[in-house]
Amino acid sequence: MKYILLTVTLLFTACDKPATPKIAAPQREALDAAKGIDQAVQQNTEETKQRVEDAEK
Repeated sequence: MKYILLTVTLLFTACDKPATPKIAAPQREALDAAKGIDQAVQQNTEETKQRVEDAEK
């Protein structure tokens, strides 16, 4: 009887899905912010290159 209870208990605990940790959420937010900053820097670089090219003409 002990073994049956132990087996049933293990089966039920194995079926429960653990809550997923939210560890990646802050990292994802930081990555999104970095992508936004990168786009702004690239746009600024392109505008600066365009101004230099216009000034040389």
